[in-house]
Amino acid sequence: MNTLKRVAPLLIAIVLLLLLFRICVPNFLHPENLLDLTQQISINAILAFGMTLVILSGGIDLSVGALLALVGTTTVYFLTAGQTALGLCLAVPAGLVVAALFGLGNGVCASRTAMPPFIITLATMLIARGAALRFNEGRPMHVPDTQVLFLALGNGRLFGVIPVPVVVMLLLFAATSLLLHRTRFGQHLYAIGGNREAARFTGIPVARVEMLVYVLCSVLAGAAGMIHASQLYSAEPASGVMFELHAIAAAVVGGTSFTGGRGTMYGTLLGAIIIGILDKGLNQAGVHFSFQYIIKGLVILGAVYIDVRRRK
Repeated sequence: MNTLKRVAPLLIAIVLLLLLFRICVPNFLHPENLLDLTQQISINAILAFGMTLVILSGGIDLSVGALLALVGTTTVYFLTAGQTALGLCLAVPAGLVVAALFGLGNGVCASRTAMPPFIITLATMLIARGAALRFNEGRPMHVPDTQVLFLALGNGRLFGVIPVPVVVMLLLFAATSLLLHRTRFGQHLYAIGGNREAARFTGIPVARVEMLVYVLCSVLAGAAGMIHASQLYSAEPASGVMFELHAIAAAVVGGTSFTGGRGTMYGTLLGAIIIGILDKGLNQAGVHFSFQYIIKGLVILGAVYIDVRRRK
């Protein structure tokens, strides 16, 4: 009942946005357009799932957009290095390992030093971006046409209808929801975000949980990077710019408190849907990109204001 009470305003906002853009764009609710919308939402939603875990712990991760680009370029580099099957078997683990190492670095610095997560992940964002631009001198790297399975990750459709990225997003949503809402790890995460010192005194392994949170966030960013490269049929070393801000926006709009200890995966998914509807609806309605930034900024500001009022 409490969950329904929290997500009800988000569901109402989604319905109102769909009706509004239906008026502005006659074919906005066409099934094919909605399927395309869900496919576009998938990458931001996957990034937002990881971002939610980090924000709940009282931290932040600004490196996910650059890491998305780095994992995409790393994966495609290995795809082109071997035969069809061998390249895929090397590429996916290599991309996820790179993501996990960056996440581990973020987690160790955040949990073992006094450095603020904002500065730590700002630095790793620049490192990841620079590393991505070293591939192919910053030029796009084409995915070989023989890598059919990898291309299906971003462009295939299950039963010829449901986009594969949406299936991946829902599976990751189920996994992260189970982890956050049904395990001891999730309870520890809420406790750390609510009061770090109290959690430490009750015996919760704060450093270990925090490191794992950053690793999970980075691995999810890596998964999003592979999907993104597959959708573009190439790895773009300069891609992922501002993706971290969209992920933060989805989490905050979905009700995740920026001070930590409060939020749900259900809310984050609905927040990602709201951001996605705004993006696609404003584009199809012909709204100038400058006004799109203004509108999304006002939405985020309103979400943060509501969170502050709720906490009071």
